[in-house]
Amino acid sequence: MSAPAIHPAHASQATFRNLMDAFAHPCEVVTIRGASAPAPLAPATAAILLCLADFETPVWLDAALNVTEVTNWIRFQTGAPLVEARNKATFAIIGNSRNPPAFADFALGSDEYPDRSATLIFQLDRFAGPSFQVRGPGIKGTRTFAAEPLPDDFSARLSFNRELYPRGVDVILVAGEQAEVLPRSVHVTKGEH
Repeated sequence: MSAPAIHPAHASQATFRNLMDAFAHPCEVVTIRGASAPAPLAPATAAILLCLADFETPVWLDAALNVTEVTNWIRFQTGAPLVEARNKATFAIIGNSRNPPAFADFALGSDEYPDRSATLIFQLDRFAGPSFQVRGPGIKGTRTFAAEPLPDDFSARLSFNRELYPRGVDVILVAGEQAEVLPRSVHVTKGEH
């Protein structure tokens, strides 16, 4: 017997609650269920887009995700416009997480409107591998997280991002149905391998 279907409104509410919890507790893994989408779009990425994207939130896809099945799904399911200019995107979905564009290529907000920045969603293979130390709001002391693949200069990118605060991008790391958040307010350093 299969599990009962999740009503889209309930799934969206659960996704929103989980995301808010993830923003409040950086680098704690949350599970986000309730969405299926064509590969290579991860289930958690699809659920986040269903919850947050609409006709007013432009989405940018890197080459790994910019395939017909994915673009058609996003347009049909969310109505979000797909943009080619990175700095015009509200959400940027990065499938090639080992070699992403520079954070500065995306909307970083302004001092007057820091909320007009992009949220970058990195699709990963797993929450394992090289570790990072994180401290900042929502973290008692320090927290360690591991994720792969990520670029070798990931901690430097996040340090650059933190120096822009309150401007800068927010980062959501996704692996399958799991996600964790790195808000622009956190300090990240490379940990032990």
